[in-house]
Amino acid sequence: MKTFNLYLLLASSLLLTACAQGPRNLYNWDQYQTVVYQHMQGDETGVEAQITALEKNQQEASAKGQAVPPGFHAHLGMLYAQLGKDEQTRQQFETEKRLFPESAPFMNFLMSNKKGVTQ
Repeated sequence: MKTFNLYLLLASSLLLTACAQGPRNLYNWDQYQTVVYQHMQGDETGVEAQITALEKNQQEASAKGQAVPPGFHAHLGMLYAQLGKDEQTRQQFETEKRLFPESAPFMNFLMSNKKGVTQ
């Protein structure tokens, strides 16, 4: 009887540990938080480096089948706007609106400040 209980305990613990998985992140945050921190610290000289880091983050997330976090495309669009790249800015704002519809009013506001951009 003791042997049966021991086997039952062992089998149930193996079953429970086999089913357990670690938590999976909803978004790929990789370089995003670092880039936003640098930007907020006034690191304006590295705007192109920040864009490169975010684009790399986006490619790696896509390769892993993960999504980028809310605000990612909006921030990338604002970085493009600092360099005067209006088409890339608009594309990023539109992507942010499509992925996160709750951001539409703010994205529309930002795009309305650009000449010739329609909502």
